[in-house]
Amino acid sequence: MRLRVLILASHGRDADVLADLMRRAGRTTVVCRSAADLAERLEEGAGTALITEESIDATAIAPLTTVLDDQPPWSDFPFILLSTKRVGRRPADAQRTIEALGNVVILERPIHGDTLNSAVSSALRGRERQYEAGQHLDALKRAERRLKRLNTTLEQRILRRTDELSAANNRLTQEIAERERAQAALAQAQKMEAVGQLTGGIAHDFNNLLTVIGGNLELVQLRTGEDRTRRQVALAQQAVERAGKLTQQLLVFARSQRLSLEAVDLTALLRNMADLLARTIGSDVAVDIDAGTAPLWATTDPNQFELAVLNLAINARDAMPGGGTLRIAAAAAGDLARVTVADSGTGIPPHLIDKVFNPFFTTKATGKGTGLGLTQVYAVMQQSGGAIGLDSVPGEGTTFTLDLPRAAAPATGDAAVEAVRLAAPRDAHILVVDDDDGVRRFIVETLETNGYRVTAAASAGEGMLHFDAVQPDALVVDFAMPEMNGVEMIRQVFDRIPGFPVVMATGYADMAAVDRIIDRDFVLQKPFRTEELLRVVARATTRH
Repeated sequence: MRLRVLILASHGRDADVLADLMRRAGRTTVVCRSAADLAERLEEGAGTALITEESIDATAIAPLTTVLDDQPPWSDFPFILLSTKRVGRRPADAQRTIEALGNVVILERPIHGDTLNSAVSSALRGRERQYEAGQHLDALKRAERRLKRLNTTLEQRILRRTDELSAANNRLTQEIAERERAQAALAQAQKMEAVGQLTGGIAHDFNNLLTVIGGNLELVQLRTGEDRTRRQVALAQQAVERAGKLTQQLLVFARSQRLSLEAVDLTALLRNMADLLARTIGSDVAVDIDAGTAPLWATTDPNQFELAVLNLAINARDAMPGGGTLRIAAAAAGDLARVTVADSGTGIPPHLIDKVFNPFFTTKATGKGTGLGLTQVYAVMQQSGGAIGLDSVPGEGTTFTLDLPRAAAPATGDAAVEAVRLAAPRDAHILVVDDDDGVRRFIVETLETNGYRVTAAASAGEGMLHFDAVQPDALVVDFAMPEMNGVEMIRQVFDRIPGFPVVMATGYADMAAVDRIIDRDFVLQKPFRTEELLRVVARATTRH
């Protein structure tokens, strides 16, 4: 009863469609006839409610708001509102109606079933935590009642044990304070999880768009002979690359992912961050980057390490409210490449030094920080095989030291790439499966232009029919697709032909699931260039 999914959707077949989706996900579902019916069901017990925006208005939700106002202190019932796509601001009456519901996550339709299921799962997890908090509070109240009974019946003993009871009371106060901090951290974590899930869905669609834009720009570049057009296309391609890098950074907040370690020139990375740091930190803080001129190669994930430096820079800015200087330097230190991030701010008190890397620990005001920034920096350094050091003097500033393993400069690889392309069977038959029409057409045209025979499918189910019919030499498949995702399709392919050559092209995927089934060398992160596509497909078909 307490984890049921309530549905209020008064128009068309919306209620039936939503109920079927929830039941297929294994959830207990109740379709409500009205807001009053929803209020009655909520009083009986529920985990979350799916409401379409057209099903509620200010005149009809009075019974519902009455129930919400009577919630116990630990309860903040979560709603998921499915809104209609609109242009401009939402009318004031509709906005007030939404605000009256309290804890609302708004999802704009049309919405993918996986995204909706993820939002419902997040809401139910949050509701379970609320129930647990309620149990803790009830237990605390029972303890307080027992203490009161003891006070009234054992006055003489209380007089003799005043010191002991005082100590117990102090411990109780500390426990209450710890619970309040834990609940605040939990609420913030749930908020970050919801933001991350929505960000992941947006990044997936955006990467598909960037793949189509970037791929077609490359095709224009190859087919035009005008220098002016080529320059304009090159500028557009640079913008696509920057946008792709941005979406990769957004995905950090959407999911936990293992680092893609490679040799990175820290000198170039820090110099390229100069403009980003200046815009982020603001004019009150002077940014001094001393990375030298010679390349300094180290092993790490470039996107994650750049985000780690940015996190440290933001913390440094917050530690200098009146302005100051941020110094970032890079230099070799024996077998290590060392990056230091130093500020002239308020410093960190000695008794907090050991806590700064703990999850959810923050010295910032409520709502000003998640307490996850330094935890992420620590994780990046650990997964890179490096270490992080901290030195701080209150009133003088803080210095973070990031040590990474040195790496050899990578070979250019152009000749090797061309050799693989020339060795690839140019008449190989490739099956391309992607539910995005633009991405699918770009991949097909690129492969056909380079001599491959191609069969295309818009879904995994259709792709499996083609696989059995045409018996291709290799498969290029997207991850996020309706009904059956790319990993599930690859498993079916491997059931038929173990070790069959597969390339996965994805803009947002559960990389842990992907890594369990194929090698990272055959994973293309969207947006990708035609050269990357041809190189990976050639390597797959050559291996076959």
